[in-house]
Amino acid sequence: MTVAAIPSPTTAVWHLGPVPIRAYALCIVLGIVVACVVTDARLRRRGAPPGAVLDIAVWAVPLGIVGARIYHVITSPQQYFGADGHPLGAFKIWEGGLGIWGAVAGGAVGAWLAARQLGLPFAMVADALAPGLPLAQAVGRFGNWFNNELFGGPTTLPWGLEVHRMAGGRAVRDLEGNPITEPGLYHPTFAYEALWNIGVAVLVFAADRRWKLGRGRAFALYVMGYTAGRFWIELMRTDPANEILGLRVNVWTAVLVFLGALLYFVRVRGPQEFLVPVGATPVGGAPAGADAAPASGVSQVDVSATARPVAPPQGYRVVDEPTYRRYQQTGELPDDDDDALTDDGELLDDFADDEPDDDEIDPPVVEDAKTARAGNAPSAGEGAQRPAARGVEDR
Repeated sequence: MTVAAIPSPTTAVWHLGPVPIRAYALCIVLGIVVACVVTDARLRRRGAPPGAVLDIAVWAVPLGIVGARIYHVITSPQQYFGADGHPLGAFKIWEGGLGIWGAVAGGAVGAWLAARQLGLPFAMVADALAPGLPLAQAVGRFGNWFNNELFGGPTTLPWGLEVHRMAGGRAVRDLEGNPITEPGLYHPTFAYEALWNIGVAVLVFAADRRWKLGRGRAFALYVMGYTAGRFWIELMRTDPANEILGLRVNVWTAVLVFLGALLYFVRVRGPQEFLVPVGATPVGGAPAGADAAPASGVSQVDVSATARPVAPPQGYRVVDEPTYRRYQQTGELPDDDDDALTDDGELLDDFADDEPDDDEIDPPVVEDAKTARAGNAPSAGEGAQRPAARGVEDR
């Protein structure tokens, strides 16, 4: 039986004059672009302003890279602080060494900071990013193929990987100029992870469309899906790594992160969050959705310029999906006592915004049944109280 090996590239770096162009960096950049495109589309479907994803990326990408490097240095300290370590090497990020766990954590901090500045709910941003992030990881993993790294043990499978000996980003060659390969074929574990990540993205897309996951649950589903795959793929890898109780550090990390995401997914409930503008000015000059009250007393809505305000909005209000769809169709902005979502994602009912304070409630008016039947009950402005809030959705 003939085994067709997957060829491995003989170089992972090119030069544009004196500037090195690394294949791994190109894969990471392409992955970031994919994540931004997917996230932007999902954010805009929920009412976020165009370009918000770029403002988020400005914070999330640099902090994600810093977090990835910090995680690598912490989990491989002997390379930098051991007997033969080089502490300054911890800052030489161009020499390789990034951890996806630190990248997600650092990127989350950056996205949170950006969301606060933009006035967007962080949970909505995380849910919008959920399917784009594994796609970005899938693209980035092919940088490992260029680097001839992160492969598994020997195999005779048709898709076994041919691995070159590398030095300085290039394949080592013999006296005749031919690249030297390691004996046998090896599992392309980076390709397994890339394919798994694509499956996770499809899972999140499908689940989010079917069950309309909100409050960060779509992101939690991504985390569970990714860590489940990383667990068994990490067990196949043969590259050097620190171990705890006989298992690689990343295996333990995958288990702990999976359990944390599972706990969040099970305990947290809430609808998806959408945004409507506050203080936007349409073509006619009046606030979008403003009602015109003619002499007939019938409220009318000008829908000619409802979804395309000229002046930028003063901010955004978080609402539920029915309210957002109604705004899209009519341009009518919800009143303060309409169904809306608070910043922390709680669904309020019609009277939640108008619930009186305890110290503002007038003493109850007691009347006998005869007076009530005579129609002498106090009017709404004479002490009658509005219904109390019916409560909030499950937190």
